[in-house]
Amino acid sequence: MRDTEIFNQLNNFLENFKAPKTIKIYDYENDRATPINKFLFTEETITIKDQEKEKKVRQKINWKKEMKLAPGYIVIILWVIFTFMLLGWILAASLSTTTDIFAGKALKFPTGLHFENYMQAWGSGGVATFFMNSMLYSLVSCFLLILICAPAAYVLARFTFLGNKIIQTSFVSAMGIPITMIVLPLFSIVANLGILNSVFASKVTLIFLYIGINIPYTTIFLLTFFSNLSRTYEEAAAIDGCPPTKTFWKIMFPMAQSGIVTVTIFNFINIWNEYFLSLIFANNDTLRPVAVGLYGMLQSMQYTGNWAGMFAAVVIVFLPTFIL
Repeated sequence: MRDTEIFNQLNNFLENFKAPKTIKIYDYENDRATPINKFLFTEETITIKDQEKEKKVRQKINWKKEMKLAPGYIVIILWVIFTFMLLGWILAASLSTTTDIFAGKALKFPTGLHFENYMQAWGSGGVATFFMNSMLYSLVSCFLLILICAPAAYVLARFTFLGNKIIQTSFVSAMGIPITMIVLPLFSIVANLGILNSVFASKVTLIFLYIGINIPYTTIFLLTFFSNLSRTYEEAAAIDGCPPTKTFWKIMFPMAQSGIVTVTIFNFINIWNEYFLSLIFANNDTLRPVAVGLYGMLQSMQYTGNWAGMFAAVVIVFLPTFIL
């Protein structure tokens, strides 16, 4: 049967078939039999009538089933109330004074709102340095993690080669190794290299460490995500002559943006709140992120007594993770 007859039959079928959108079918360029993976296509568009919208049926609430879940709902509601009350009190304390806080009048604001607490914490309190350090570490590390782990996860998910399963098992095993087991050998290596004597080299080292400890988790997370994506898009791209590298960056990488955004948020929060590595490798205030910096501020509270400024610093430091 000739291609024009096949095309006409498809056209007649599609005229009677209701579909929700416009689809595209293709005719062969040459009137000859060719293997399916070597077809050369000429695009022809056929517009299909829109399918009628289905009526939404409102389901009745199953109260018996909902009552079984009531204890879980109660726990969640109580936890949300407790969390918002705690955050509300911290916010109120940051806008109050130390005297009002110890007098139990932080929520009443007898002396008004003190926004200068934030200015003092940002400037003289050193929060600006800690904040910018954490922002640098988190943003650069998250960007490089995606740049490294996304292609690696795609290769492990899509290609079969010797050692594939071993690499995946190694990543999973690495996730279970506590950081306390490797931090002392790492510090010994870094100290012998004399890296800690330079501020720039120390920041690069911290970023490198943050990337290294998060590579296993990020790779396994994205590997699972890529495994659940359909291969149809890659096959269509291969038919059109698109190389695998371009297929990944132009097609598969944008399709995985939901998984990439999710794992990036997790990594950002993890790096932002990281304390142990920063305590060991950040040996001065110009290197310390917010976690270590806040601990130093708490230690100094016993001498200055500026609790209102401390709560203002907590709000500033907590803001990025709260937004995410």
